Amino acid sequence: MRKIRLYIAMSLNGKIARPDGSVDWLEAIPNPDKTDYGYAAFYEEIDTTIQGYHTYQQLLSWGIPFPYSGKTNYVLTRKKDLENTEEVIFVKEDPIKFIQEIKQQEGKDIWLIGGGEINTLLLNAGVIDELELFIMPIILPEGIDLFGGIPEETSLRLLKTKTFSSGAARITYDIIPSAQRIK
Repeated sequence: MRKIRLYIAMSLNGKIARPDGSVDWLEAIPNPDKTDYGYAAFYEEIDTTIQGYHTYQQLLSWGIPFPYSGKTNYVLTRKKDLENTEEVIFVKEDPIKFIQEIKQQEGKDIWLIGGGEINTLLLNAGVIDELELFIMPIILPEGIDLFGGIPEETSLRLLKTKTFSSGAARITYDIIPSAQRIK
């Protein structure tokens, strides 16, 4: 079965973006070794992306070519009037049922890009398998939380950690299914 992997950078205090969705603060973090933080290797391990509509709109606002060409890209939305594009398929149906179905299909892993509301929705539904968090050496006074709303209590198993000369840390967790958790 394919895994859903939330692969995302956040501030030390858990913000994934500024209140307006901007991630300009990521570019301000010195990267003396010019590392990609393992992004190229991760990108080869996935063939599908999932993101929320607000995250998709923020991506479009950057005025760059669509960065996930060659992958199957789904945008979860409540908007019924959107037409699919060459690059994305809008999922207007029950997102949990849809994701459970695509996890059963053949293929590589699935990248959950975010944002905060989608992260919480999918975490609470138990469909996220792995968290790959990049803790960046910055504290943002306000912004969008990694998990917007109220996430359910969820147990995690540490898989690996790695630190970078920039001060960033990559922490990878496996999500322990609720049936296996100690009560």
